[in-house]
Amino acid sequence: MTEDRPDLQEVLHDDRLLDHLAAAEHARWARWQLYIHEHCQPGPNGALIIPAELVDRWTAQIHTQFSELTDMEKESDRDQVRRYLPIIAEALREARPS
Repeated sequence: MTEDRPDLQEVLHDDRLLDHLAAAEHARWARWQLYIHEHCQPGPNGALIIPAELVDRWTAQIHTQFSELTDMEKESDRDQVRRYLPIIAEALREARPS
């Protein structure tokens, strides 16, 4: 541990960490939007129409707590979080304990 390493609070409030996490969030959002675009039907005016079965499934998921999701749904959420862990781990490696 060296004195020139930031403490945990400095790392957590550093705009670089925020930007790395925001970039990961944007990538997650872009993957989701691509998935939606691939599963929707194009409308006559360029709008995308979500098939009813997807509306039903996603509406049910919206109103379901994580603990009540199926194992496959939980694993899908975990896979998304795993994309953030390397960013957080790197930030923690840069920090010394407060």
